[in-house]
Amino acid sequence: MKKLILLASLLICFVLPGKAEYTDHRNRNVDSLERIAARWTAGRDAFADEEESSGLVNAYYGLMHGYRNINGERSMYFARKEYELAKRWNWLRRMEDGLEGIGIIHYGQERYDSALVYLFRALEVTDRMAAGETSFTSDERYAEDTIDDNYSGLYGAIGNVYNMMGDIPTAMEYYKKAGEIFDKYGWNESNSVLWYNLGETWYQEGDFDQAEDCYEKALEYGRLAADSLQISDALKGLGGVYLKKKKTGKALRCLEEAYKYYSVHSDQEFVMGMENLDFMRQVLMVQKRSRTWAAGVAAAIALLMLIIVFILLRMRRLRREKEGADVAIGEAMQEMSGMRDDEDGPVAVQDESGEPFLTEREEQILPLIAAGLTSPQIADKVYLSLATIKWYRKKLLIKFDASNTAELISKAKEMGLI
Repeated sequence: MKKLILLASLLICFVLPGKAEYTDHRNRNVDSLERIAARWTAGRDAFADEEESSGLVNAYYGLMHGYRNINGERSMYFARKEYELAKRWNWLRRMEDGLEGIGIIHYGQERYDSALVYLFRALEVTDRMAAGETSFTSDERYAEDTIDDNYSGLYGAIGNVYNMMGDIPTAMEYYKKAGEIFDKYGWNESNSVLWYNLGETWYQEGDFDQAEDCYEKALEYGRLAADSLQISDALKGLGGVYLKKKKTGKALRCLEEAYKYYSVHSDQEFVMGMENLDFMRQVLMVQKRSRTWAAGVAAAIALLMLIIVFILLRMRRLRREKEGADVAIGEAMQEMSGMRDDEDGPVAVQDESGEPFLTEREEQILPLIAAGLTSPQIADKVYLSLATIKWYRKKLLIKFDASNTAELISKAKEMGLI
């Protein structure tokens, strides 16, 4: 997986920074270049003159890069052709490019030792350029920015190889060398690739804060360079970091924006596009689990609230029933003894005329009965249970020797009790 994640970072070796406005390297017409190369049979290019060789080596260069992400063996074949033809004329820039291309293909096929061999050979050719060596066809020395372009690309590629081999300190040394050159010329596209590589390194090391900072810088440089590929790679990296940090909303926004590019270039960016889709799948799964968990918690809370409300209502009912029962028992015991409590102390339950004395609760309930309230309504009003109210009704009927509620109310009025 680490190889797949870093594969696209090899663009650091292809970029020609600072030359012109951004041009997508996939714009090369491979079929057209193949037709140019097909006119030259095996070995015939060795007899081409300078002008023919220049056109052919450019075709080899374009074919090597055109096949880079879709056919590694074909790309290596044209890299070797480029190197061999350039060596004939001592065209050091093309020699370096061919050796670098071979190293990159070995890297992509996980042959890291072989990759380093060719990349360091390319570095030696660049040293020859820096020392002032020229081609057989021109005495003009190579420009400083061309030499620095070679160095920066090779430093980045070598850093990638050491990164994959697990030698992070050495990888960082080469990345730093490349970064110094990028800063020197303000090569935003290359800086974007470099910071993306650093973000990938920290991501693999599990330091997601460092990775996020690097991806942010890669995105900033990518936007400055107007490089849609680097912008998409940086967004994909940020999406992966936000996924690890459980920031699924941010992650999905970054990944969806990157997908707009990868989906259009699915043939050329298959690996990166698939990784982006895998991140999106993981984000959606996390969000689905989160929604499911949240729904479960909400349902549990709602059920708990219903249980609590039920318990509170039940406790209230039981308390009312207990209070009513306690009052009723107390009143019954008083009446059995022929006395009841009053403000001035115990008094007889019945006066001399034989009219019943009403308890405090009976005095409260009797007017409610006379007002036409039902037993449930009276229970709610005086905070007693329905059973207790019914008991008081029956008790009042007995006290007033009444056969029904109407007779009870009539006798109570005659006695002036209501």
